[in-house]
Amino acid sequence: MGDKTNLRLVLTGLLLAILMAAMDNTIVATALGSILADLGGVESYVWITSAYAVAVLAGMPIFGKLSDMYGRKRFFVFGLTIFLIGSALCGIAESVPQLAVYRAIQGIGGGALLPIAFTIVFDVFPPEKRGKMTGLLGAVFGASSVLGPLLGAFITDTISWHWVFYVNVPIGIASLVLILRFYNETRQHAKLKIDWLGAITLVTAIVSLMFGLELGGKEFAWASWQSISLFSIFIVFFIVFLWAERKASEPIISFWMFKNRLFASSQVLAFIYGATFVGLTIFIPIFVQAVYGGSATNAGIILMPMLLGSVVGSAFAGFAQSKMTYRKIMVISVVVYSFGMIFMSTITPDTSRLLLTIYMILVGLGVGFSFSLLPSASVHKMDYRHRGSANSTNSFFRSLGLALGITIFGSLQTKLLTNEITTKLGASGDQAASTIDNLQTVFQPEQRAQIPSNILEVIVNAMSNSISATFLWSLIPIAIAVVAVYFMGNEKLEVSKKSLANEPLQD
Repeated sequence: MGDKTNLRLVLTGLLLAILMAAMDNTIVATALGSILADLGGVESYVWITSAYAVAVLAGMPIFGKLSDMYGRKRFFVFGLTIFLIGSALCGIAESVPQLAVYRAIQGIGGGALLPIAFTIVFDVFPPEKRGKMTGLLGAVFGASSVLGPLLGAFITDTISWHWVFYVNVPIGIASLVLILRFYNETRQHAKLKIDWLGAITLVTAIVSLMFGLELGGKEFAWASWQSISLFSIFIVFFIVFLWAERKASEPIISFWMFKNRLFASSQVLAFIYGATFVGLTIFIPIFVQAVYGGSATNAGIILMPMLLGSVVGSAFAGFAQSKMTYRKIMVISVVVYSFGMIFMSTITPDTSRLLLTIYMILVGLGVGFSFSLLPSASVHKMDYRHRGSANSTNSFFRSLGLALGITIFGSLQTKLLTNEITTKLGASGDQAASTIDNLQTVFQPEQRAQIPSNILEVIVNAMSNSISATFLWSLIPIAIAVVAVYFMGNEKLEVSKKSLANEPLQD
């Protein structure tokens, strides 16, 4: 694929698909209130987000491997088509259970889009351009996590929640047309034996884990038989999966890849960055609304500095890959990210908007490096038939970190919040319980004005302290990331003529 126009059009199609799939969960989360007000089923709302997340996570490694075996284009087109069908169905859903099923259909498609899009870039662009291209894709991926809530709030307020899903259709069709028309994959693919046992056990294990994390502490107590059963199923099937992968001729996840220190450390970093960054996208808007008293739309706008930082970080990492080793770039990343998170752990009701903006730029800049660099590091020196699996494994670990981060840090923040409110209002137990049960009033300007000033002060301080303490706790996994960076070695993106000659030919 030597034509520059074709390359640009293919890249445009990939960027549209990444933006659409990566943004989907965050854009829907903003519209949840309107969806539940229209459809009811408040007690089942968790399924709207979890059905998509579970399907994406379970599908990533499978579609990545299938793309290695049978070609990128067919599975990218398949994923895009299924995602569009799911999006259209979600827009016409008439109940929460129905919407959850349609979200799962969306998720199946999304599981193919994200990892394969990055892999196609490595297939069609020569080594000296890969860094720039992955920097661009990484910037779009990072931007989606911040743009999603803002766009979701705007669409819900100005049109209706149905268009949160319908908006995917024109974007997806444009991507589909560009890929079908301009991406010509000419490599021949041998028919290999599909690892059915590995696929089935992996999906079962991931679905059980995700539902255990999503429902534990909400629908069921952590110590309930339902939670214990889900985690037990995960452990059993994950053990069987590990056994199956060691026996399979074409395993879904190739464990030999983890013997490569660059690949292994990149997966650890993807997991940690995913787990810690998601807390920022959740808790900063909460801080703005509950502590500063801003609206939901303002909370979305205030994330824009973090978006700017992540885009700059991703672009810099992309450009620097051919000039610096992966490790040196990630050293800059983890240092900036650490300082940003340290500063975030100091926020109080007295922290100015300007300071909060600077802190957000720092954490966005630090985490942005990972969006473009880690996919590139994961496929470093991998031949064509292993790139899809390597890239999907990286996407899988980042998404798994995100899911675990939401659960762990969300539970931690809630625990810290309720403990402080109970302690501060300890002399009045009933009052404390009532305050905790009605915390949503602090997010609504009209009702907030009616809260007694002494109670409001307790809530605001407790919310601020719980969020800053949660950011402080997140420094523990970031410290582990420092160690992982050390083990990356001294590899860097190769751009020699020899490496160009070894590239698979594309039309």
